Amino acid sequence: MHVTIPYVIAALLFGLGVYGVLRRRNAILVLMAVELMLNAVNLILVTADVSLRSALTGVAVESWARPSAAQPGTGGVLTLFVIVLAAAEVGVGLAIVLQYYRMRQAVVVDDVRLDDDEERVAG
Repeated sequence: MHVTIPYVIAALLFGLGVYGVLRRRNAILVLMAVELMLNAVNLILVTADVSLRSALTGVAVESWARPSAAQPGTGGVLTLFVIVLAAAEVGVGLAIVLQYYRMRQAVVVDDVRLDDDEERVAG
């Protein structure tokens, strides 16, 4: 398989995620678009790791600082960090969205007011 195919798919996924963040009004859909962008980054990390491993076949292990082939590559480890980051982002983001829905009965991103209600009433 050509290494460019996963890169093109990741670029399309990332572009679709950016479009979702810029065009969606619902906060839940914006969070889903951010997750789509993080999954595109995961695909790029794993593809880069696999392509580097295949490019370094025949090179002495000491020259690229991998003591044994049984250890996971850098791309896999970074992918696990991105997955943990995505899980934390979803937890915090959904908590914020649910709290906002309880207060305002809507989760439309365009209608989110950033000013304090007390300042608006007093002014």
